[in-house]
Amino acid sequence: MDLLFVADPLEGFKTYKDSTFAMMREAARRGHGLLHCESRALRWQRGGSVVADTRRIELTGDAHDWFRVVESTETRVADTGAVLMRQDPPFDSEYFYATHLLGQAEREGARVFNKPAALRDHPEKLAILEFPEHIAPTLVTRDAAAVRRFHDEHRDVILKPLDGMGGMGIFRVGPDGLNLGSVIETLNAGGTRTLMVQRYVPEIVHGDKRVLVIAGKPVPYVLARIPQGSEIRGNLAAGGKGVAQPLSPRDREIAEALGPVLAARGLLLVGLDVIGDRLTEINVTSPTCFQEIQQQTGFDVAAMFVDALEAALAP
Repeated sequence: MDLLFVADPLEGFKTYKDSTFAMMREAARRGHGLLHCESRALRWQRGGSVVADTRRIELTGDAHDWFRVVESTETRVADTGAVLMRQDPPFDSEYFYATHLLGQAEREGARVFNKPAALRDHPEKLAILEFPEHIAPTLVTRDAAAVRRFHDEHRDVILKPLDGMGGMGIFRVGPDGLNLGSVIETLNAGGTRTLMVQRYVPEIVHGDKRVLVIAGKPVPYVLARIPQGSEIRGNLAAGGKGVAQPLSPRDREIAEALGPVLAARGLLLVGLDVIGDRLTEINVTSPTCFQEIQQQTGFDVAAMFVDALEAALAP
């Protein structure tokens, strides 16, 4: 069947670590056709269907010129076997609009993973609020005074924007409160933007663990993204070192508690971020770390994912 990947430009892929590329490679190995478009290519007009300008590609096996375009055409999205929404964050207005177009494509018969409505309903920072028993003390607010009270109570805190990615815009303020006012002003823009504050979890020195959950079941290995030097952020984009580890009992407990709930909502692939024994984020837009886990452990995450995708599409 043809799989349509709605993703960022292929020319920018770093194929040695890109999880979407790993999905494509496994799907092609099984004989599935590969189509690609960017979300901006989606369109709908009254009297018609959701269509996109797509490129049919083949993988070359070359590390640099890794794909070739076989055909460029307009494709009715519902005519593809499945749509994989793999556009990277941030979840901005344009991403939001794309999910609505894909929702219309669903009404026309398309099968979309992750489900567009579920993407909208699970903003990656705020989705943890539904599972308070698994998270550290957390505050979501625009109110600077509330942030100060939270800091007074917990003394060592992390502040972050709700629309950041890759560790962007994350600050730590310790017991001395140094620069707390400046950080609040930077993040909440005079009370016009909502931010998140969490008690600092010191186990970050051992890594911010990415727990992948596919069709409600955890991958047996996590990728611990360990901060380097004086950095507090473990994100790979912020220079963290990725170290694959077996799933811990607590990681499994969190994954097994959340996995079936999220899968039932149409989230085939989820990336849970866990620091110590606390859940910090639920990533649903384009969870990564497939290749790092496979390269270090031999476990084929992409194969597990395509197995789940094929099972979801089975009659």
